[in-house]
Amino acid sequence: MRTFQQKRLRGSIAARLGAAIVVPVTLLATASGAATAPPANPIQLTAPSGLPGTALPFSGVTAATFTASADFQKLTTSPNAGVTGTPITLSGSGLTPNTTLQLTWGTNTATWSVDPEPFTVDYLGSVYSPISAASLLNNSNSMYVNLATVTTDASGNFSLKTKAPTDFGGNHDIWAVSAGVGVANGSFDLLRTVTISPQSGPVGTPITVTYTSMDANPYGGGGSVLWDNHYAGEIMGNWTRGTASVTIRAAGAVGTHYVQVGDAISFQYMNPIQSPITDDNGGLRAFTVTRSNALPKPSITWPTSVTPNVSANQLTTMYNPVLGAKVYQPTALDPNSSAVATLAPNSGPVATKTAVHVTGLPASASGNVELDLISVTGSRVNCTGTCWGYQYTSLGSASVSNGTLDQSVTIPNHPGVNTLGGWHAIVVIKGAMATDGAGNRAPGVGSLVEAQVPFYVKESIMPFFNKAGKLLSMGVATANDTAALANEVGGQVGTGTYTFKEGQEFTISILGVGWTQLDNTLAVDYDNSYIGYGCGFHSNGYMAVHLTATGGPGIHIIDLYPLLYSLSPNLGTYYGMVPLLSGNHDDPGLALGYQVPSIHFAIRIVK
Repeated sequence: MRTFQQKRLRGSIAARLGAAIVVPVTLLATASGAATAPPANPIQLTAPSGLPGTALPFSGVTAATFTASADFQKLTTSPNAGVTGTPITLSGSGLTPNTTLQLTWGTNTATWSVDPEPFTVDYLGSVYSPISAASLLNNSNSMYVNLATVTTDASGNFSLKTKAPTDFGGNHDIWAVSAGVGVANGSFDLLRTVTISPQSGPVGTPITVTYTSMDANPYGGGGSVLWDNHYAGEIMGNWTRGTASVTIRAAGAVGTHYVQVGDAISFQYMNPIQSPITDDNGGLRAFTVTRSNALPKPSITWPTSVTPNVSANQLTTMYNPVLGAKVYQPTALDPNSSAVATLAPNSGPVATKTAVHVTGLPASASGNVELDLISVTGSRVNCTGTCWGYQYTSLGSASVSNGTLDQSVTIPNHPGVNTLGGWHAIVVIKGAMATDGAGNRAPGVGSLVEAQVPFYVKESIMPFFNKAGKLLSMGVATANDTAALANEVGGQVGTGTYTFKEGQEFTISILGVGWTQLDNTLAVDYDNSYIGYGCGFHSNGYMAVHLTATGGPGIHIIDLYPLLYSLSPNLGTYYGMVPLLSGNHDDPGLALGYQVPSIHFAIRIVK
């Protein structure tokens, strides 16, 4: 247990680091790979509406600004450390008698930073704002919330019983404030807990792992989950105030297995007791795998349903009038059009049918118009010049009558025209469409976009049928290494099945993988062990990863998780390139409307 002075020193060090800490970006590059300066206008996101666990502690009301008295008294907390829910007593003495005091709790903020570009969204890392008594004394910005009000007795004493809140971990300043002046100060160290539920079940059982009170700084802001000493992934709680509640699945032989959670910057820090921050440790919990011969079915777990809070005009494929003069906006919005377009539904996997309804089209758009789905094409690697650009896929033509258009269209999903996941624009174009020698379509000279509306392509599992049309499997198939490497639609995939022999190569196939750094890759865990990741950008959203059946006869699980891509251009960004197990509630893409799921499979190995 640290002393009061040690805890205050830790807060002072944090304060000297600055009012906000941004996890560093050491290198940025353009699409052509050339090094450049960091983005001029990164967006610091805020938690989207509907996300649970974002409320400030205690009253939830931000405290009024106050200054510290030069001779403030000591405020005693008993105990001075504990986990969320710990009963604590706050007391003070030697204060002005019969005076009402506002008790305040010092807290922190943490969020994500991204850079929306014309063709993509770059992941820039986390942003932290540490709070401490020292920052208050130095007159820098501080964040406190009202804890409670108390009144001193005739001797200038007070006492209040309360409980430790759900909040970021570490040291929290507590001030007693009178008439805008802090007259007494203490602190409470919020420690971490690890729980799992359930504690037993067969292979494939979803296990909820909850880790509380992660810090709001780069060194304590994340945790890792291990299954029998195998790395399953990272967890974070930027938006959920240091708490992560994630799901992994039971794996392995019948018997006892161990879930370990600990402090991590992606991977676990193994000797926290010898570090300057000795309480950033986790815990070990046992899970018993029980006997069952039932093979878990493939499934998708979607993140928490929230309301995005970033404007659709910042989505990568939307025509933005502000940017219209730049070279990456090849077709202008018609300045005479005030048309409004809607879709029903406005999201779904490939092959989704959606009804396009447009009103208010200008007279110049009478007759037939072109409906196109705008996506991007290209690659982050093995490219020169501009590595990707807009791709126009025809959804057919439509008739405009009295400024109104109604047409049903289908999101493409057939060989050669698979569709990337993520945000796309469906546009109404008046004018000729041109085709180059390679078969690429683009609006002709003078073409105008009369209306546009965003559509979100969700990830889905590839079905495999036999020649008679019978479903053989979802997502899982044999490998076919004799297929041409260029056959990206085939993906070197063979026959759908869930049963393999030890050492046999097999594949997992996903449709609708995106292209931004928020959704272009998925991390792959085999029996809760992270083995690598796959990308769907260059293959138009169709991702077929190749694995080897190992681990002996029995049932084995494969789980795909969101992954924040940070190899290019953000080579120094922490918390990237590993499974983001907490993507269900703490993923920067949620604020922009991205819904990157966790996807689950199981195979059976036979002799």
